[in-house]
Amino acid sequence: MSDVIAAMRMFDAAALRARIDMPKAIHALQSALRSGFDPDDDPPRSIVDVRHGQLLLMPADLGRYAGQKLATVAPTNPARGLERIQAIYVVLDAETLTPIALLDGTELTSLRTPAMSAAMLDLVAEPDAKSLVVFGTGPQGVRHVEAMRAIRPIERVRFVGRDRAKALQAAARCEASGLDVAVGTADDVADADLVVCATTAREPLFDADLVRDRTALVAVGSHERDVRELPGALLGRSQVIVETDRVARTEAGDVIMAFDEGHLSPGEVVPMARIATGAVEVARDRPRIVKTCGMGWQDLAVAQAAIDDADGGA
Repeated sequence: MSDVIAAMRMFDAAALRARIDMPKAIHALQSALRSGFDPDDDPPRSIVDVRHGQLLLMPADLGRYAGQKLATVAPTNPARGLERIQAIYVVLDAETLTPIALLDGTELTSLRTPAMSAAMLDLVAEPDAKSLVVFGTGPQGVRHVEAMRAIRPIERVRFVGRDRAKALQAAARCEASGLDVAVGTADDVADADLVVCATTAREPLFDADLVRDRTALVAVGSHERDVRELPGALLGRSQVIVETDRVARTEAGDVIMAFDEGHLSPGEVVPMARIATGAVEVARDRPRIVKTCGMGWQDLAVAQAAIDDADGGA
């Protein structure tokens, strides 16, 4: 074993869960956005198609650390009982670029994605939001319930999915927390304060007219130009918040197709850092949509918080 590998600290899934919970991850992401860091400076990720899915290389440089995630997307994995998205994450000293830690990237992604959703919805959703509809019955759907409960007084949750048995399983995983949880339909969007879309859908999941002006939504399901979960007409009447202009133009299918259809113009989307710093006001007279594709800095912000916690807050 090389000296570099021998010196690296290892954080498996259990170690990560012990060191950083959802509220800490949400705080880490909001703090990064408010620190003056510009997500547009995040290095672009590489997406490589392979025979059975994709390889994603996601570098980042933030604060005392740099990082690199190798993620895989294997669409047939759920049928095998495996995660659709798996990953490993390497943390490096930002100055020397010496590897210092290896993290379970699957667990990191499982935490980071809903934490990013919550970090932004915390800034734009109505303070009294109680009703949540979740499209998606996999791990991300369930963890988004945890994330939404960390920021709002959620009382009612409806899971919507193509497979009713999986939707029932997802609901059962949340029932013990005392929530009013059940399997629902797309029509439940009409009564929702919050809507989470965490699916592999390629077409809109519900009709734009169902969404009330007070509703805040997040779509996390895809990072491909021709894939979307939300109807273009909904984006056209909403405040649309994106990670960066670059990501919105190149990866965010929901946004790109709304541009192409004439519902939305590039100048109307708002980078999330401008919301987090107060440079742009939240539009509370219409729906607010947060569209994320995932960026390297988000993983690194959460990984850094976990390492610092292990070091006693250093």
